[in-house]
Amino acid sequence: MGTKKSVVVGAIESKAGRSAAKPKQIDAPTKTLTQEAYRRLEEMIVTLELVPREVVSEAILSRRLGIGTTPIREALLQLARENLVQIIPRSGVVVTAVDVRLQLEVLETRREIDRLLARASAKRATPAERKNIAELARITEEAVAKGDVREFLRQDAQLNVWLGRSARNSVAVGIAGPLHSVSRRFWFYHLDEGGMFTATADLHLGIIRAIAAGDPEKAADASDRLIDHLVEFTRQTLPGP
Repeated sequence: MGTKKSVVVGAIESKAGRSAAKPKQIDAPTKTLTQEAYRRLEEMIVTLELVPREVVSEAILSRRLGIGTTPIREALLQLARENLVQIIPRSGVVVTAVDVRLQLEVLETRREIDRLLARASAKRATPAERKNIAELARITEEAVAKGDVREFLRQDAQLNVWLGRSARNSVAVGIAGPLHSVSRRFWFYHLDEGGMFTATADLHLGIIRAIAAGDPEKAADASDRLIDHLVEFTRQTLPGP
């Protein structure tokens, strides 16, 4: 990963034991073992605990997570559809490489989907959902203040759950989820110890606050500004002439 990434990962691991309050749940269904396997594997890939091009197996992951091979296999099939792993028959599972071209295509698609979800959520969220989204903003702010990138990413994933409820558009949510996983990993992979974390987090919080405030146009504008920022960040990773 290199010295720069080692610094970031080291800082994150030093905070991994810290606990943070979670947003109140609204009748959240119990996760199946497959959903739990997916959640944990997706986080391991996004945060580079499973590094790009690493070769693993269902059996290794099953022992590592303490989850049976069948839920692991089903979770890996979903991750393969989301471009995070490649399943090679009789050889194993390879964590995909981080791809700048793919990231730019993801962001182009995210711009339209994220704007739709932000506007719809701000317009359609119930008072209870707005309260929980506001609480999500508070927890995210705490993670940013601590410099806890891992918790920030968890809350980013949690935001997708709330958008799935409040936007009332399951099709858009189904498209957005895999895009965000790819995007989060790219961002984490190239994140350095400078101010990029805070800059990204501030724009992210702008979306959450606009949704909580019930302002559809402000939420849509905040979404576009975040994507503009991520596109510029991605272009900066391209090799020079």
